[in-house]
Amino acid sequence: MDSESLLQHLSDELDAFRACLDGDLSVPVEHCGEWTLRDLAEHLGSSNLWAAAAVTEQHGKHEATSAPRDPEEFLRWFEESSATLLKVLRTDPNTRAWTFHPPHTVGFWQRRRALEALVHRWDAENALGICRSLDPILAGEGVAEVFDAMAPRQIARGRAQHPQSALRLHAADTGASWVYGPGTAVATLTATAERIVLLLWGRMSSSDAAFHWTGDREAGLRILAGPLTP
Repeated sequence: MDSESLLQHLSDELDAFRACLDGDLSVPVEHCGEWTLRDLAEHLGSSNLWAAAAVTEQHGKHEATSAPRDPEEFLRWFEESSATLLKVLRTDPNTRAWTFHPPHTVGFWQRRRALEALVHRWDAENALGICRSLDPILAGEGVAEVFDAMAPRQIARGRAQHPQSALRLHAADTGASWVYGPGTAVATLTATAERIVLLLWGRMSSSDAAFHWTGDREAGLRILAGPLTP
């Protein structure tokens, strides 16, 4: 996806997340351990500021101060974190930046933050019982990011092993396909791009009826077990 599209998605997803914060922030968030909606908002806001500092300060050691406890101040703090990130990222995507994985450019953060906001917007809405779909093209970008950035980082950090065989994933709605692992794919998993990215980020189970398997399903499941994402 191009820089302009990613920035628009980032803005839209942060706005949609913010819209979830007008009610009870003590609601638990499934798939995020013991976090509440407030915890998730603090994580997203703090990581917005961390990513902005990766561009402006050229390092990954930025430590954000704790978010305000006062509810109104907390909401303003979240809004300001989003505005800060968007301001910093509205520049040439080829501009150099510190990143935790290549490419070491602003473009990396434009994609990463759009996808971070996408998944956590889903988390927030899911916690509130809201069912709203993910943009299929952005979801497909999220699938690609897992295989070109997240899974390699998991391996580099000793959290996962190199796959011994290949799995093909096919997005039935967009027609996009991705192959992860060496050689010819031993299995194919087909679903919408939204469901595939949610599966890869641990928000759906591979046993869900939404996923259609062909080939060696057990081998495919071993590849997905990774873990491919943090």
